[in-house]
Amino acid sequence: MTALGTVPETGPVDVDPHAHPAARLRTILDSVAAADGSLPPLNDELVRAMRLPDDLPSPLGISEVAEITGITAHTLRYYERIGLVEADRDAAGHRVYDREALGRIAFVTWLRLSGMPIAGVSRYLALVKAGPHTQDERLALLLEQREAIVAQLRDLQGALAVVDYKITTYGGSCGA
Repeated sequence: MTALGTVPETGPVDVDPHAHPAARLRTILDSVAAADGSLPPLNDELVRAMRLPDDLPSPLGISEVAEITGITAHTLRYYERIGLVEADRDAAGHRVYDREALGRIAFVTWLRLSGMPIAGVSRYLALVKAGPHTQDERLALLLEQREAIVAQLRDLQGALAVVDYKITTYGGSCGA
């Protein structure tokens, strides 16, 4: 099963839905990056390409969810235990996940990949559960996380510059 996402200026990009979410995102972003590595603004087309495939069966067992999301069954059970994800149970008592649960898992995964601590993810989800009157507080949490990501990107750009300098010092070349 292959999820096909269309991205600007490059045409269709095959995205393996079984790859870890970070690898899926990297595939999509690599396909739209300019020669200098810069990315276009996030748009609806890119967001659609990052979604889970529409043809996933429902409900799914924990091993299937682990395979699809790249999140281990152990981590899924941990996320359930601490309240980040809810799983229903089938007649035999096994965990089963519907599309809503998969969406929650994907969202939690993106927040974690962004470096947001578990406590921050928990706080955000508690605010969502509390209702729409918490929208301003949720926005503040996300803006704070964005600032942390931008700072980390600056640090990584500095580190890359140092590595590039050393590579050229040894006679290597950087870039495409």
